[in-house]
Amino acid sequence: MPLLQETTVDKLHVKLAQNRQELGQYAAEMAATKIKSLLQSQETVNIIFAAAPSQNEFLDALAVQPGVEWQRVNAFHMDEYIGLSDEAPQRFGNFLKDRFFAKVPLKEVFYINGNVAEAEAECQRYSALLTQYPTDIVCMGIGENCHIAFNDPHIAFFNDPVLVKKVDLDLTSRQQQVHDGCFASLELVPEYALTLTIPALVKAPTVFCMVPAAHKAEAIYHTLLDDISEVYPSTILRTHPNATLFIDPNSAQQWLEATETK
Repeated sequence: MPLLQETTVDKLHVKLAQNRQELGQYAAEMAATKIKSLLQSQETVNIIFAAAPSQNEFLDALAVQPGVEWQRVNAFHMDEYIGLSDEAPQRFGNFLKDRFFAKVPLKEVFYINGNVAEAEAECQRYSALLTQYPTDIVCMGIGENCHIAFNDPHIAFFNDPVLVKKVDLDLTSRQQQVHDGCFASLELVPEYALTLTIPALVKAPTVFCMVPAAHKAEAIYHTLLDDISEVYPSTILRTHPNATLFIDPNSAQQWLEATETK
């Protein structure tokens, strides 16, 4: 499948697909190849997934990749709202179950519970699972404010001492959920969530990051061109030894314009 452009920014591999659909297909093929390769030398593979409309094409394509022994794959997700009903379709666990987890015969799916009485106890429970099942692959996106998972700039720490924590969501993150069509209005978007921290994500040996669409163009610009700092949390990907960023012409537009004028 031809790409429009391939390059490396610091250590981050950047692949510009011809459109959003091909982005998802290309990323899914690479992820499936990695899973199959790992299963040749280990019994199971542990994967963390992001839940967002930006991941739809990738998840749809990954679910139909041939030859993947999903019964040897354990799945995690990277964040969950606090306070939504268990049945709410906006819950990230429910989103991923409908979009992917229920479509393939996974060995285990480990859900974050955002409705427990003690958030700290849930953080510790999920942290223990992440330690018991060390992550092999992270499949993620980037938020409009450059968050990864729900590590918004005001609470993003590259050296966070914990793996999972409770966070308050900044206004940009909450508005993005409305832009994405997940909620009808800002008032309906929860203010708090549980999230895997930045170290929990980037400690994975392999990261695939799928970021299509024009409303992510500013985030891609900052991710690839600004200094690596917690002001733009996604810039940490440029330090990862094996991370790949998949973008389309819409999300790449500001970055391409800036690099063409240099």
